[in-house]
Amino acid sequence: MRTFAMTTGLLLAMSLPCQAGQIYKWVDAQGVTHFDAQPPQGVASTAISLPKNPKGAPHTPPPDKPDNQQQVMNNQAKQQLARQEAERRRFCTQARASLAQLQNNPRLSENIEGGVRRLTEEQRQQRILETQKAIDNHCR
Repeated sequence: MRTFAMTTGLLLAMSLPCQAGQIYKWVDAQGVTHFDAQPPQGVASTAISLPKNPKGAPHTPPPDKPDNQQQVMNNQAKQQLARQEAERRRFCTQARASLAQLQNNPRLSENIEGGVRRLTEEQRQQRILETQKAIDNHCR
């Protein structure tokens, strides 16, 4: 318990200088810029003050106004999504109507190369499965 208290006290004592908010900036002989919490000996340095936030308050940057170009792009994306949603609805309506026709009418025919051909029961069942799968995949 004594070790814990000493460790905690040491950590608290070491954290106080870190919260001072004073930073020093200087350039060494090689032209490299340095930043440190303590000024160097014999070298000209500049004190830089950090902005202080109220304790516990997170730093939040000021809200920026959205760029006009970004707004245009957002509007275009919304319009494209609306068009795609309308197209999906039309497809679903047509697919459901087609499925109802396939399920309720056992005597279906189709136009092939200018002629009319009647669907067999296997072909009708296959088309029912395909249409149902398309509805399941694309419609809610």
